[in-house]
Amino acid sequence: MLRIIDARTGEPVPAAPARRGPTRVEAHAQGRDATGLRVLLVADLLVRALELGGTPVWALLTDAEERAELRADAAALGIRPFEDGRDAGAGPGRAQTVRVVREGGAATDGATVTVAAVEPAEPDGMESAGPDALRMALLARRRNVPVRLDAAVLGDARAALLRRRRAVADWARQPSRPVPDKVRDRLRAAWEDDLDTPGVLRILDEVASDPDLPDGARFEIHAYADRFLGLDLTRDLGSSA
Repeated sequence: MLRIIDARTGEPVPAAPARRGPTRVEAHAQGRDATGLRVLLVADLLVRALELGGTPVWALLTDAEERAELRADAAALGIRPFEDGRDAGAGPGRAQTVRVVREGGAATDGATVTVAAVEPAEPDGMESAGPDALRMALLARRRNVPVRLDAAVLGDARAALLRRRRAVADWARQPSRPVPDKVRDRLRAAWEDDLDTPGVLRILDEVASDPDLPDGARFEIHAYADRFLGLDLTRDLGSSA
């Protein structure tokens, strides 16, 4: 079961209701800046993890300025669309609400996930790096760890993502093999532990270097994990070596 650290108490709580029903995920981005974008990214990861566990989700964007621009920025980052939360009401059959906010944001009356600040090293640093590198850089750190996006961090993220995509494209040339249950369980345990994205990436690194895994299984493992990460790891399938 997916558990998150509730900022109100510092204790882990279930992100899905005890009885099967929808979870309402509210992203409180506030402003159109790097931290607001990270709030949306964490909310996107929460939605993905809940859906992978079989929980229906209602995802809403609330308390945001420059909504159209923020939505465009989020789409470029691979964040799936959020409904407008201004007039959303309670929602049909709502069983639980989880709010995703930036650290230091207003207190809420429901389970709350806080997101640490992002500091762009240069005003246009994120734009020049590209959205794929930005998503990779943010996923490499847990949501409660502040991030400074300097040229070295973004460059390393871009190189790591390209390396992963090339490897996935190479593995795809071999016959497919099922995802081993042990690996599937480890991946789910990582993202269900308060959205531990660095833990998921570490498991993928182990998979890539495990001599006992066939390439077809490596491919399927990465494709499965990417349903949570949203890094488009299979983008280069069919490209020339």
